[in-house]
Order: sequence, then C-alpha cells, then structure tokens
Amino acid sequence: MTAHGLISVIIPTFNRHALVCEAVRSVLAQRGDQAIELIVVDDGSNDETEAALAPFADRVRYLWQPNRGVAAARNTGARSSTGEWLAFLDSDDLWLPDKLAAQIAFIRAHPHTRICQTGETWIRNGVRVNRCQHHRTPDGNIFLPSLRRCLVSSSAVMMRRDLFDAAGGFDESLPACEDYDLWLRIARDTPVALIDQPLVIKRRGYPDQLSQRYWGMDRFRVQALRKLLADPALDGARRATVAAVLAEKCAILANGATKRGQPNDAARYRDLAAHA
Repeated sequence: MTAHGLISVIIPTFNRHALVCEAVRSVLAQRGDQAIELIVVDDGSNDETEAALAPFADRVRYLWQPNRGVAAARNTGARSSTGEWLAFLDSDDLWLPDKLAAQIAFIRAHPHTRICQTGETWIRNGVRVNRCQHHRTPDGNIFLPSLRRCLVSSSAVMMRRDLFDAAGGFDESLPACEDYDLWLRIARDTPVALIDQPLVIKRRGYPDQLSQRYWGMDRFRVQALRKLLADPALDGARRATVAAVLAEKCAILANGATKRGQPNDAARYRDLAAHA
C-alpha cells in the first residue's frame, strides 16, 4: 500500500561500503518535515557493506540481492518501497541538507508536477568541475535535448511512484545508460521540472563507475533509441529527430569499430544507421 506524502529514497550499491555510508548520512541529514523511508539495495557486495550499514539499522532498510546491475537494484528498491514519491541516490553521490525540502516546496507550489530534479555540483577526483554548456540541465519539455546525452540525473530526481510504474521502471537488460533510457521514455510525455539550485554533489573519477567500466556508451543509447522508434505512440516529428540521432550515433560507433578492426560491428552499425 502506498503511503501518501512519504518519500521513498533508494540507494543502490555494490562494494562501496565507505561511500554508501556517506550517501546514507546525507539522506539522514535532510532538513524539513518530510517523511522519508530509506532503502539501501546491496547488489551482491562481497565487501563490508552490510556491517558498515549496521549502525543505521533503525533508520535504514537494508536489502541484499545477487549481483544484477544498478537497474535491477533500483527496481528492487522501488518494488519494496511504500512512498507516494520515489527519489534515487547513487552510492557515490551526496545530497545537501535542503535537497528534499526544496523539492517538496516546489511540488506544493506546482501541484501538477510529476517529476522534478535539482541542480548539481560536479566533483572529479576531489576537484570541482565546471560543466560544459551542453551539459546544462533544461527545464520542462526536455525530450528532444535529451536525445544526444542524458540530461536527467538519477541522484537529483524525485518522481511520483505512479509515473515510475507506468514507465515500467529501469530496463534491466541495459548494463549502462539505463537512466538515459528511462528518462527519455518519461520525458516523451511528461515535463521534467528543474529546481535550479545545486543540491546534489555528483562525484566522479572512481574506477568502478559505469562510464569507466564500459567503452562506447552510445551502444546502449542506440538500444534505447531503437526502443523509442518501435513505439507507435511516438509522433512523426519527434520520430524523425530520434531517427536522425540514432543514425548519428550509429555512424560514430561504426567508425570506431572500423578503427578497432571490427568490420562486422562496423557493418552492423552502418546498417542500423541506413535504416534509421
């Protein structure tokens, strides 16, 4: 049963016992009167994660599952939660103390909001990074700008549970870019509001991050774009833009495969581009 007004905060983690404790503390330090349930989904860690989280047992629900990836971990947390609202936090990121209060205040002022995100501060290897213009977060109807790169941050989002459920959650077949895939499916029909305050600290530079683990991340974005094209609900004008971006990404992947001496992959991506 869904609890009205409750915010379910879901932190997926894998072998990050020190970082996940910092993330948990940043959630427990939230100011305001909002009700929170905090769920950490341990995606098969074999380090000290469970023991490290033991001191938070009275305020954190700890779930362990065999390693299935971040998409599955987030979905597990969502299925196990009871909040009207869902908020996600990656275990290497942090929230500033007023993050949730700012989102609740925004939603109270704009009651038709179904999903919103805050701004972020980017830290790489302990140093603040200035974001490029093309990474600036848009507000409202963000579907078309989001086709080339993910412009919604999982750690900054708060969304209605029914919106998440209607979208089908994260695609567990995608080892990476599962966030790009979900936010596109949601943004196709739903405005994503922006609270333009940097209330999330996004930390980068860790070797186990997905962007470091997988080469050619556009491989997974191509899968997401093909799913959009297969949806008959996508209208003609936006369908043409999706097809153009798909062709663009396939051309880049084909050139990369050629340089790596992978002619079969190159031919496959050129064929996808030609038929986009």
